[in-house]
Amino acid sequence: MSIENQLARCTPESQGIASTAIQAFVEAIEGQGIELHSFLLLRHGAVVAEAGWAPYHPQRPHMLYSLSKSFTSTAVGMAVDEGRLSIDDRVLDFFPDDAPARVSRNLDAMRVRHLLSMSTGHAEDTTDYLHRRRDGNWTRAFLARPVKHKPGTFFLYNTGATYMLSAIVQKVTGQTLIEYLRPRLFEPLGIANPVWEMSPQGINTGGYGLSITTEDIARFGQFVLQKGKWQGRQLVSEAWIAQATARQVDNGDDPASDWAQGYGFQFWRCRHDAFRGDGAFGQYCIVMPAQDAVLAITSGIGDMQVVLNLVWEHLLPAMGKTAPLPEKVKAHAKLVQKLGGLAYLPPRGAASSPVAARVSGKTFVMEPNSTRVKSMTFDFTRPDAVVTIRAARRSHKFVCGAGAWREGVLTLFPFHAPDMVASGVWTDDSTFAITLRFHETPYVHTLVCRFDGDRLAVDGALNVAFGPTTYALVGKITG
Repeated sequence: MSIENQLARCTPESQGIASTAIQAFVEAIEGQGIELHSFLLLRHGAVVAEAGWAPYHPQRPHMLYSLSKSFTSTAVGMAVDEGRLSIDDRVLDFFPDDAPARVSRNLDAMRVRHLLSMSTGHAEDTTDYLHRRRDGNWTRAFLARPVKHKPGTFFLYNTGATYMLSAIVQKVTGQTLIEYLRPRLFEPLGIANPVWEMSPQGINTGGYGLSITTEDIARFGQFVLQKGKWQGRQLVSEAWIAQATARQVDNGDDPASDWAQGYGFQFWRCRHDAFRGDGAFGQYCIVMPAQDAVLAITSGIGDMQVVLNLVWEHLLPAMGKTAPLPEKVKAHAKLVQKLGGLAYLPPRGAASSPVAARVSGKTFVMEPNSTRVKSMTFDFTRPDAVVTIRAARRSHKFVCGAGAWREGVLTLFPFHAPDMVASGVWTDDSTFAITLRFHETPYVHTLVCRFDGDRLAVDGALNVAFGPTTYALVGKITG
């Protein structure tokens, strides 16, 4: 990263926020057992606090899920600025070969602005239908879905709509979304290594699939806070940022919910006149214009509202003043110590068991199961156990640190970035408990392995998921 693109680091007090307020936020997060992975707070454009709960780190990439949508919106704005399309263009005009044989009046009326504001008129999210399409043509799958409501009159969070925005950008520019954004957004902001998933059509998924660092998220938030300007360059028009972050459609009337304050162009309105991009399981880019602040967060949580509640409770009121505060050396030193020691510790337990020698090297063949695991083998001959899992097509091997994390790569689970750390301990003589932290994702897996004679029972659990969070495996030694 070039020197001129580095964010300044300052004490919180120098930017008008007390160190004690940030410490109170962190302690509230921990006190409620909320699994944050990292955060970075910007005030007046400077980093006043940053931390990762080891093995997570603000400089490590993390899956953004739907926070990706705000980047897709920015690409559309840039294409609009360049005269490549208009938000009033008809969606069907971009995909004449993918239109259904019979076009409904509502589909005919759908415009780009309706994709942006999640007001396409669909009665259900189209995403599952895109994934189920056997020929891999996601644009055709989207256009084939019934449009029950008149576009512009009904809000429905619809990730398929964002995919269509990505497809439109690719159609009008001849570049994938990530190719188009690289010189226009990523490189100017110093976002060095963005990765974005692709559809079977070779189109970036748009509504999810982007992985960047926590600091990259903060840079994007600062760029939006600065109304599309970065280091003196207007990368996207101020008018676009104003549209994208304003209420374009109503999405509820609950004054206590940050999911009912209005929706813009792939940005959520928040309470306290803030706005944000966010993604499943706690990925946030929170922009607070009145406070001249940006908060970037990565997480692995189920209840996303609770984090925002703590932001409004602890951080927002602490930024009431814009002028510097008197430096509080002891309070800042205490905060630095706290942030530097944040970690998710390996599970506790025994390093070995009387059962270990008896089952070491044995292969347990598993009964048919939803995970498609065929067999499991455990090598307990060394202090750190080695586990081999045979799945449908290949074997997967990883090392479990005994009371410590061991880094590895595991491609067993779909939709996971494979880098992870693993630890395994004996919680009693017959139970070996494995914890896997996929530290570029929200996901934590636990595998509780119970040995009983020649049989093995595994209770698997996932901290967060779009579907079931538990699964069970049963196996037996053969031969």
